[in-house]
Amino acid sequence: MNKQALDHLNPSQLQAVEHIDGPMLILAGAGSGKTKTLTTRLAYLIDEVGIPSNTTLTLTFTNKAASEMRERALKLIENNTNHPPLLCTFHKFGLLFLKFHIHYLGREPNFILIDSDDKKKILKTLDTNLPIGYIESQISRMKNSLTSPEDALIAAQDRHQKFIAETYKKYVHYLETKNMVDFDDLLSLSYKILDDNPDLAKETSNRYRYIMVDEYQDTNYLQYCLLQKLCSAHQNLCVVGDDDQSIYGWRGADIANILEFKDNFENVKIIKLEQNYRSSTQILSIANSLIAHNASRLGKELQSIKGNGKEITLFHSADETEESNKISKEIKKLLDLGTNPDEIAILFRLNALSRSIEEGLNRAKIPYKLIGAMRFYERAEIKDILAYLRFIINPNDDFSLSRIINKPKRGIGKITQEKIFQIAQDHNASVYQAFKSDYLEKTINEKTLQTLIDFFSTIQDLREYLSISVLKFIDEFISQINLSGEIENSNESIDRVSNIEEFYGMFRDYIIQSPMNSLQDFLNDLSLSSDADTQGEGYISCMSVHSAKGLEFKYVFIVGFEEGFFPLIREEGDIEEERRLGYVAFTRAKDELYISFVKSRFYKGKRTELEKSRFLQEAGLMGKKQEISNETGFQKGDLISHKIFGSGRVISIDGSGKNAKLKINFGGLQRDILASFVQKEKIND
Repeated sequence: MNKQALDHLNPSQLQAVEHIDGPMLILAGAGSGKTKTLTTRLAYLIDEVGIPSNTTLTLTFTNKAASEMRERALKLIENNTNHPPLLCTFHKFGLLFLKFHIHYLGREPNFILIDSDDKKKILKTLDTNLPIGYIESQISRMKNSLTSPEDALIAAQDRHQKFIAETYKKYVHYLETKNMVDFDDLLSLSYKILDDNPDLAKETSNRYRYIMVDEYQDTNYLQYCLLQKLCSAHQNLCVVGDDDQSIYGWRGADIANILEFKDNFENVKIIKLEQNYRSSTQILSIANSLIAHNASRLGKELQSIKGNGKEITLFHSADETEESNKISKEIKKLLDLGTNPDEIAILFRLNALSRSIEEGLNRAKIPYKLIGAMRFYERAEIKDILAYLRFIINPNDDFSLSRIINKPKRGIGKITQEKIFQIAQDHNASVYQAFKSDYLEKTINEKTLQTLIDFFSTIQDLREYLSISVLKFIDEFISQINLSGEIENSNESIDRVSNIEEFYGMFRDYIIQSPMNSLQDFLNDLSLSSDADTQGEGYISCMSVHSAKGLEFKYVFIVGFEEGFFPLIREEGDIEEERRLGYVAFTRAKDELYISFVKSRFYKGKRTELEKSRFLQEAGLMGKKQEISNETGFQKGDLISHKIFGSGRVISIDGSGKNAKLKINFGGLQRDILASFVQKEKIND
């Protein structure tokens, strides 16, 4: 390999690269060069140590990451034989494994891999009354927790759980009889084969003697178990990750995998990459301060290589309209100074917040692109509401009716819908006209007819409310057309319900601000605002914090720093994961960071007074991070040293004076220590 590649590494990176045998955890902070470290280590093993390239296995999570790492690694490797190293996603590895070994399950290697749409279509044939998205997510959850249909049936504690388990069993049987596998099967079936065949597990482990895993903090239980099998003949597992960037707990990622890595493998070498090449000292200072409040972490302190930059800018606004205007004005200044729009990003915790931001950017004629999500008015749930409103104005609008006739589900399936619309067309009438003229009465069944009677009756009721008061109409519409009820059990329920509530709140505020305006005026204004001119070569990026992970921008604006929005407060919310999301948001910024919070926002369909996010104080942005507790001289988040246990961070303080009991996190191990036995450490920027 090119020797200069090693010269460009810092001491911690070089130490990680030159480690050969045994398990190693590379705790890589944001912007610390983890990809460079991982690809250089792969090249080092092959070119310097002489490890055959086809005995290495490097696993990632996305095809994009795998492609980038493969390209960078191959540029470094000079001893590139006809057997290049296997560098792919977990699921690609599973696919390759099953093609060679699915016969262990009595199945043919010509299996068909189905996608998410195929999966939903199959589930629809299994006669389930529950939302397909919910059933799909439950089956995925059980497969990734290695729960078989039989185990699910045994564990079922009520009728609801039993029904899901039975549907799961039918679904698995369907796939087996058709020789199909779904995305989750790629790993769950691979694990089952290895678990049932120890000799094959040992043979596979001996084939891949050196295994590396990127983004280890995002692994779930199944991926952990699979790695255990792949390492059954050796312990040469190198994992790279950041416990402070574990933000996918909601989709199964288990932070315990990285926190407990040193306990799950023997004689683990831990290397911390703490030198940050991305952000200024000011940005890293607040990121370090915020994440220090988490108890479940291994502990590290990012240090800026760039040095001092601009202080963090806080925007405090009366409401979301003022907020979007301030941000748009600041972005306009940056663009006027020649800033490339691609270097600017607006981040939010909840997709529903994009609505006011989009409108502010449209007003300012600033071109933008929404990453990882549709524009607010293009989202399915918003289009459903708009279709209802258009149909209420004009009951002869069959285009809008076709979208809502079975939303929420009312038992009018696709075939029945086609029949209804065809009858209307044959009579040269709209469906509503056909209904009023009794053309449908003799051609559709009694149950469907009654459903249509109820539906059109509801529409007529709403039209009458609309003629009296638009505000009263909004309340009745929300009550009678329960669009959010059907999606409450889906994976994306929080965002989708929030989008619906955001729309209702914005609709209500529009009428309050302009009482003389009608529903038609509202819809017309929406059409104008959502078709803003966005032509231009560059676009600023708007996205959720989840979508921003792995990206970086010179200028970052974070909106919605209020309690209930960031952190997002749920009944069983994980405040530590929310804090990690804040840490990820902060560390996307390279040069300048702007954080915005408001006094009030639309929330659940009404304007709500809000408290500023606790994260502002925890990050040291609102005066002292914490008050000193009872004259101990220590505060939560302090970095301390102990003569035996070394460096640690104060998690909590109980009592006062020298006898105060400090709960301290020593690299993942928590201990209660008296205040008189520790000293504060000085932090050098």
